[in-house]
Amino acid sequence: MSKDSLDNLFGRLQGEFDVEEPQSGHQERFLDKLNRAKGTVSIHRKKNSWWKPLSIAASVTVVAILGYQAFGPTPSIKQQVVEIAPEAGRTEFYFANLIEQQVQQLKDEKSPETAQLVDDTLSQLQRLQKDYRSLEQDLVNGGDSKIIMNAMIINFQTRIDLLREVLSQIENIKNLKSQNDESFTI
Repeated sequence: MSKDSLDNLFGRLQGEFDVEEPQSGHQERFLDKLNRAKGTVSIHRKKNSWWKPLSIAASVTVVAILGYQAFGPTPSIKQQVVEIAPEAGRTEFYFANLIEQQVQQLKDEKSPETAQLVDDTLSQLQRLQKDYRSLEQDLVNGGDSKIIMNAMIINFQTRIDLLREVLSQIENIKNLKSQNDESFTI
């Protein structure tokens, strides 16, 4: 065929060409028919299109979980203590409320005559609170829980006894002051 006759052929067939895409899976169906016609068995299986996105999603999920465990928030010391010894949380709640009430009463009783006593007491209470936090850390680190729990309770009792003693001393100071004021004559 000459170039001129090819141009004529394409000119006549203009607009009649099939330019549509074949349906999905066309190539696999064609190969299957071809193999059946030849009597061969195809080991090429149809690929599952859902497997790849599912494996990617699973990988991302695993990485996210591992990242959260490695870099996620860690429970506080108090949460760890309550997890180790649930009775510690209830005990601390009870004693902490009692101590807080007495500390507030102590602050309310502060006057020029008792200021030094109140300040010293608050300082001592802060040291005892620091000791208590150290005991909590020892408990979380795996120390003997019975001994540490006993020391924690003794710490609370020491704070309560200290507050009661100081409040008693403040009451005595107030009584002495009122007696001195009554005996003073103008």
